[in-house]
Amino acid sequence: MPRSLIATVVRLLVASFLVGLVLSWLDWSPQDLWLWGRDLVVATFARADDLLGSALTYVLIGAVVVVPLWLLHLLWRTVRARL
Repeated sequence: MPRSLIATVVRLLVASFLVGLVLSWLDWSPQDLWLWGRDLVVATFARADDLLGSALTYVLIGAVVVVPLWLLHLLWRTVRARL
């Protein structure tokens, strides 16, 4: 075996041992980590959906004010250009 491959395997073994030790000390299992990760992703998408829904609501509320003002401005510019 090449020397770098042996060093990599040893590093992986040591890292695995340390992570396993910490997980055992915290009384967590790999399944707990997977479930936590899944819940994090689901919650992130739910919050993003809420945020985008709120943003669309704000855009529509703002459009009620902005679009009529823009139309008045456009009308005013058209009338002034003809004079």
